[in-house]
This record gives sequence, structure tokens and C-alpha cells, in this order.
Amino acid sequence: MIRSIDISTSALVAQRTRLNAISGNIANMSSLTDENGEANPYRAREVVFQTDDSLTTSGASGVKVAEIKTSEADHRYRYQPNHPLAIKEGEWKGYVAYPNIDMTTQMVDAMETTRAYEANVGVMEISKNLSRETLTILA
Repeated sequence: MIRSIDISTSALVAQRTRLNAISGNIANMSSLTDENGEANPYRAREVVFQTDDSLTTSGASGVKVAEIKTSEADHRYRYQPNHPLAIKEGEWKGYVAYPNIDMTTQMVDAMETTRAYEANVGVMEISKNLSRETLTILA
């Protein structure tokens, strides 16, 4: 039963990482510059999970964060020739590059992550209650 709690804990940690990435994406959806002040719009972060084979029980495995990828999606461009960060030359002259982050997608991902987190908390509660009842029977 402790193994099931370990598996759920690994999922809680992974989902927390995913929710942190999503909240960072939402917070930076209008960031047009990088840390150095250069015109380089924020790129969304995407968390990739993988099975954690060190946490396995009958038919279930844990999960871990394999990597946090930076989105390669092209930026969204808006024509704003008077903007200080407008592109000065080339195909996109007069356009400003914005992060390609869709608020609806991020909110749906956040809701999915929250539901998965809640489900794993429920599994932990059930495992804890089952252990307590088992000890009551044995005592």
C-alpha cells in the first residue's frame, strides 16, 4: 500500500511541475523581450512525462518529468509599425512578434492538470484509509 502512495506522490510532483509551466506560459503570454531586453518573444514551455520504472506495482507505474521542452511554434505577428519593437526590415517589416500562446489551450491544460492532481490525492486518501482499516482488523 505504501507503493501506491509513492506512485501517487510521483504523479503529484509531475503535475505540479506541469502546472508551474502552464502558469509561466500564461504569465508571459505578452512578454516581447528576453532577459537581456532583446526583442525575443517568450516561447511556451511544455512538460513531457515518462514512466518511472523504479516505482512499479501490480499493473501500475509511477511517472516522472522527462523534460521541459520549449515550443518551436512560430510567433504571432501584429502589424504595429510605430511600436518600438517592430521589426525594422525584411518580410515582417513593421510587425511586432508576440508569443504564440493560446489562453484557452493553457486554461484547459490547467484544468486537466488540476483534475489529475485531485485524482491522485484521492488515491492517496483511499490508500491511507485502507491501511488504517487493515491495521484495525489485525489489531
